[in-house]
Amino acid sequence: MEIANWYSVAKSLHLIGMVSWMAGMFYLVRIMVNHAMAFDRPEPERSILSAQYTIMEWKSYNIILKPAVVITWSFGVMMLVIQPFWLQQGWMHLKLLFLLLLTGYTHYLKGHIRQLEKGPTNFTHIHYRALNEVPTVFLVGIVFLAVFKERINYFMLCGGLVAFIGLMAWGIHRANRK
Repeated sequence: MEIANWYSVAKSLHLIGMVSWMAGMFYLVRIMVNHAMAFDRPEPERSILSAQYTIMEWKSYNIILKPAVVITWSFGVMMLVIQPFWLQQGWMHLKLLFLLLLTGYTHYLKGHIRQLEKGPTNFTHIHYRALNEVPTVFLVGIVFLAVFKERINYFMLCGGLVAFIGLMAWGIHRANRK
């Protein structure tokens, strides 16, 4: 197989990993929303739901998220080995920074699983709804960087992300007003 085909295979698997990673984060935090809401239920419903959500959280983390992160990073690195000139591009540096932050966020979620497993936390279901939007911000930034590459306008990207975050915050606030 020629090098161009290897690059295409790596890119395809990188994208599959990324889609799985995003899906896993959205699913995991949605479970956390429900888990936080379960603490408001009376016993024995509270304990039953909490136990079930804990199982679901760990399974989604270990079976979906961890493999997806490994696949995304592995095939992304493979693409960079095949086409190392991308490492000389500013957009790639920012994309890699976003990916490092997203990886850190994924591990941060693991800490929330542990906290929820122990019982109610300082985070309400509204906090978890907001956390559910964090991957979306990274996704938007990473996709725009990958599509526009060296043609990206960093001012417009940052301004767009700030506006997008503002709209999401407004939406979360509006959806959760009582």
